[in-house]
Amino acid sequence: MKTLLSSIALVAAIAVTPLAAGAQTGSQTARKVFSGEPAHLQKAKTEKQARQDCQRQFRGAKESKSALRIKVNSCVQEAMQGN
Repeated sequence: MKTLLSSIALVAAIAVTPLAAGAQTGSQTARKVFSGEPAHLQKAKTEKQARQDCQRQFRGAKESKSALRIKVNSCVQEAMQGN
């Protein structure tokens, strides 16, 4: 009876360990992706940095909101690519 319980406990411990390690790795990856550090491409920016720069660039423009939104979105994509 003791060996059965200990073997069940061992199997459960082995099954739970990779799940806990995977969850920790996933949160570390998400933290790195969403942090404000610049991307590894030369002159490329994170989405947050690019959006801030593009909104600053188009602030005060005399255009409709939809036209500005389109221009800001294309500006963000270009800034994230490093252009």
